[in-house]
Amino acid sequence: MAKSKLVKANERIADAVVGGYKKIENGVVGGYKKIEEGVTGTFLKVEDGFVDRFLTHEGETVADAKKRLHEEQVQRETAAKEAMEKRAEEQSAHLEAGRNRVRH
Repeated sequence: MAKSKLVKANERIADAVVGGYKKIENGVVGGYKKIEEGVTGTFLKVEDGFVDRFLTHEGETVADAKKRLHEEQVQRETAAKEAMEKRAEEQSAHLEAGRNRVRH
């Protein structure tokens, strides 16, 4: 069945609208990515400068200092988690002891 001229015209218009939308979308997304990369790159430069100036030990590179700082943070988090678990166990034991005293 042959398509009418109106249907063909509508399809061309739809293709043009979709193509225009895709161009706008790609432009916006591309612009966003450039801004994001610029901001991220600047942040990393500032971070590296701070680590270099204030947190490195004698003869230590920025990368080594970041690795050391990360490992220290993991150790602090692990110790805090263990301490929290120990406090929770102690609290449970105190609660249970209190319940046992009330029952007797």
